[in-house]
Amino acid sequence: MAELIGFLAVDKPIGLTSHDVVARVRRLVGRTVKVGHAGTLDPAATGVLPVALGSATRLIDQLVEARKGYVGVVRLGVQTTTDDAEGETLATKPVPALTTSELDAVLDRFRGDILQQPPVFSALHIDGQRAYALARSGNDVTLAPRRVQIDRLELLAWTPPDLTIAVECGKGVYIRALARDIGATLGCGAHLAALQRTFVGPFRLERAVPLATLTDRSVVIQHLLPPETVVLDWPILQLNEADARRVRHGIAIPAHDGTEHCARAHDPAGRLIALLRRDGARWQPVKVFAGE
Repeated sequence: MAELIGFLAVDKPIGLTSHDVVARVRRLVGRTVKVGHAGTLDPAATGVLPVALGSATRLIDQLVEARKGYVGVVRLGVQTTTDDAEGETLATKPVPALTTSELDAVLDRFRGDILQQPPVFSALHIDGQRAYALARSGNDVTLAPRRVQIDRLELLAWTPPDLTIAVECGKGVYIRALARDIGATLGCGAHLAALQRTFVGPFRLERAVPLATLTDRSVVIQHLLPPETVVLDWPILQLNEADARRVRHGIAIPAHDGTEHCARAHDPAGRLIALLRRDGARWQPVKVFAGE
C-alpha cells in the first residue's frame, strides 16, 4: 500500500483539541502513518487546522511563519481568568455607549507591530513548565510581553456587548489577549466569546473539510493536498537523473544561474524529492523525501 503523504485542511469543530483531531485522522489512516498538526486551536475555537500525513509532517515547520486569519467575537464588560469563555469570571463592568468610529479608533492602537502580553493560561514554557499548569496550581504567573504583527484588524459588527472582528496576523498572536487588551483600553474589560480561524498560510476555510465528513481512509485520500502546498512560493529546480541521485543521498549539487535562496527539487519524473537551500555556489539539501 502506497504511503499517504500530504496535508488535510480540516475544519475543526468546537469542543475538540487539536490532538483529538490528529487522533481521529490517525484512526482512519492506520496507526503506522505519521500524523501531525500545525497551529494549535483551543477546544473552544473552530476553523482551519492543517493536518500533515506521512513524510509531509517534516514540512510542518514551514507553517510556523505563515500568516493566519481569524474572525472573533469580543464580549465587552466581562473579564475571565483565561481571557476567553472557558474561564471563570474575574470582574464585570458596565459597557459604555460606543460608536463604530470610537471602536475603530481603539482598534487602530492594535494594528501593525505591537507588544502583546500572552495569556497566563497558555502553553508557553516557564522554567520547563507550561504556564497554564503553573496557573492552575495557583502559582503567580507573569509572562513578558512579546512583539507581534497584526496586519489587519477590522470591525465587522457591533451589537452591544459584542463586537465581531476580523484579524490577519503573523506568528505568536493570541486573539484572546487581543480581546482582553481591547476591553482594558475601553475601560470595561472583555473576553473572547467565540473564535473561528479562516486560514493558515495556503489553507483556507472555504476549502477545508469538516472533520465529521472524514469517515474512512478513502475519504481522507480524496481530500489530501500535495505536500508542496506549503512551499508553492518556492521555485522549482528541475534536476537531471545524476543530480537527482546526488540529492536523494543528501549530497549538494552546483548552483548555476539565478539568485534564489531556496528551491524545491524535482526529479526527471516531476516528483518532489527535496527542499534545497543555496550555500554559496551549491544547492544544499535540507529535507530529503525520496525513499521515505
